[in-house]
Amino acid sequence: MNSISANLNIMIRASEKASKVLIRDFGEVEKLQVSKKGPRDFVSNADIKAEKIIIEELKKAKPNYSILSEESGNEFNKDKDNVWIIDPIDGTLNFLHGIPHFAISIALKSNNKIVSGLIFDPIKDEIFYAEKDNGAYFNNHRIRVSKKNEINDCLFACGGKINKQLNIQYRRSGSAALDMAYVAAGRYDGFFHHDLNIWDVAAGIILIEEAGGQINKIELSMTKNLDVIASNPDIHYKMLEKIDNF
Repeated sequence: MNSISANLNIMIRASEKASKVLIRDFGEVEKLQVSKKGPRDFVSNADIKAEKIIIEELKKAKPNYSILSEESGNEFNKDKDNVWIIDPIDGTLNFLHGIPHFAISIALKSNNKIVSGLIFDPIKDEIFYAEKDNGAYFNNHRIRVSKKNEINDCLFACGGKINKQLNIQYRRSGSAALDMAYVAAGRYDGFFHHDLNIWDVAAGIILIEEAGGQINKIELSMTKNLDVIASNPDIHYKMLEKIDNF
């Protein structure tokens, strides 16, 4: 196994602890699916519980770091240069419908750069992580973006509103974090999405960069309305032509 930083270790521990709650709650959602009321309140509760566990674990290790998370927003602590960016369930709608495709996403922003990121799919027990200048990994194996350069051989992932018919193979999976992790791992060849939040994409950014992918410049000081276009470098310009003004 590659050597990882203390901070990434903390992130992995926090996500593993929170995943136990999510796995249990996801089992309950499948039962609630058939009830008339539906599991919506239950799921937002699962979201909050998972986030609380993650924040508690991170704070125990780094009490001064600041926090930006989907449910509880911004928390500025003594150290404003180091910020944990947390999405406890990326793919909430999938979770809500009993579809096993969602992830915990945690990133560390240091001096306005993402320096480590982790995307953990608790149901499939798949963990993707990366650190600046240290490569990207999937379940402890080094990963790289795909090498495809023929657009017809490619499979893309997308989300958000699309204004036109696109002449490429693409999927909408409902989890931006996993889409980006899959690009890093070479499962998808590219990803494009309008109007994302920083907690959806922070971990994915470093995963794609460290796996050798190409990604548009994302303004990390913005929290909302982010557009992301990422792919393997060989296909990038062909993809941009195909999705022009998507």
